[in-house]
Amino acid sequence: MQHRSPIPLLIAGKLALLIALALPPIGSAQMPVAHPDLTTAVATFQRASHGDTAAIAPALRDFTALSAARPGDPLTLAYAGAATSMQARTTWLPWKKLGHAEDGLAMIDKALALLTPAHDAVSARGVPVALETKLTAAGTFLALPAMFNRGERGRRLLDEVMQHPAFRATPAPFQDSARQIAAKAAS
Repeated sequence: MQHRSPIPLLIAGKLALLIALALPPIGSAQMPVAHPDLTTAVATFQRASHGDTAAIAPALRDFTALSAARPGDPLTLAYAGAATSMQARTTWLPWKKLGHAEDGLAMIDKALALLTPAHDAVSARGVPVALETKLTAAGTFLALPAMFNRGERGRRLLDEVMQHPAFRATPAPFQDSARQIAAKAAS
């Protein structure tokens, strides 16, 4: 039987490790990542917002990817913030619940600050970006406990959306969503 030295195996193993460390991780900025389309991401988000906790992580993943691919886009940032806030539903630890909610609210606040009058004219899926961004924020604000002090702002945003001249021309599912949020807020 021939005796082999373990040294070539060790060198080959270290070489493979060095190569692996030199390559960018999967999903990094250097490697292309498949981004979901907005319609698919919104459908996943809607499942999550209607109580499907298993859809929260995919919605967050999709909108985080979309927001990274579209820096400065208030709509994808608002959805990413709303999905981040929804993570509070998935943990029992109070400090994590609070952290998820606050992180999401910060993202939504930034999305609202990014809105300009031009976002009234730009549409995504037949809805002006400003309206969908504000409705996403309103829905999140109104779903939070009172201790976050976002209820009044959520009602104002919801009123802005429903009173906007372009609201009546938006697709029926968008109008239905606004009415559902208004009905929950009224109860």
